[in-house]
Amino acid sequence: MASYVVRYGAMRLLGVFTAAGDRQYARGAKVIVRTDRGLEVGQVLCEASQQVIAQLKDAGEGQILRAMTPEDALEAQRIGEQAEREFEVCRQYVAKLGLEMDLVDLEHIFGGERIIVYYLAENRVDFRELVRLLAGEFQTRIEMRQIGVRDEAKLLADYGDCGLPVCCNTHLVEMPPVSMKMAKLQKATLDPTKISGRCGRLKCCLRYEYDLYEQIQEQMPPLGSTVRTPEGIGKVVGQELLPRQVIVQLDDQRRTQVALEAVELVSPPGSKSNDQTATASTSKEKRKQNESSQR
Repeated sequence: MASYVVRYGAMRLLGVFTAAGDRQYARGAKVIVRTDRGLEVGQVLCEASQQVIAQLKDAGEGQILRAMTPEDALEAQRIGEQAEREFEVCRQYVAKLGLEMDLVDLEHIFGGERIIVYYLAENRVDFRELVRLLAGEFQTRIEMRQIGVRDEAKLLADYGDCGLPVCCNTHLVEMPPVSMKMAKLQKATLDPTKISGRCGRLKCCLRYEYDLYEQIQEQMPPLGSTVRTPEGIGKVVGQELLPRQVIVQLDDQRRTQVALEAVELVSPPGSKSNDQTATASTSKEKRKQNESSQR
């Protein structure tokens, strides 16, 4: 029995689903699946090999019932339009009850087993009366889900500054931790308005190449260290990580950009013998140059 990785739900959840019988599905195929939440519309991403499954975290499980039919597509469209009306009803009840919460989205499961309401709130909200009213209005199970601003972007955002669809609404399943340290290492502008995404937090893409930057930085002589270059002895005053080059200030105050492979560490920064080593090495280099010129 074949298994596939299927993406489903408003939060773009991933699950491993078995196909009934010997049916096979191509990548991108729309399917009707049964999950722990009910009957839902999903999209096949790939076959669920052991290697793929090992990379998934907390993946749901279920069964692919059938390929999506034209009738299913019409029903999904009807449910989507109905969910918009239900969202407005929910908004009215929230205002009537004076609840301190911001509604973000409402998801009506394809099979009608439940309605999931996504909301933002700074403090704990007592929504028991809201759930009672909504359950009576819609005659189905109501599930309230508090989310963060990154999840809000995942539900509502469209395009990022790069001109492409936002990562959280396309391929990202988990939101990676991002820090200002990552922006500094990659020499990105530190202007918050330019390195923040649609959610107002640091852009997730700052995380993508950070491991590579760290790996290259470990190979670089640290700032302030004394190094030997083809042009003489000097101190490291800068690093260009991606081109793998070191900026060195020579004894005559000239600055030169040297490939990492052509640099030899003489002494680390903060070493007591740092300046003495640099002076002695410089003098040695000058003596060699003088001897060569006399010959």
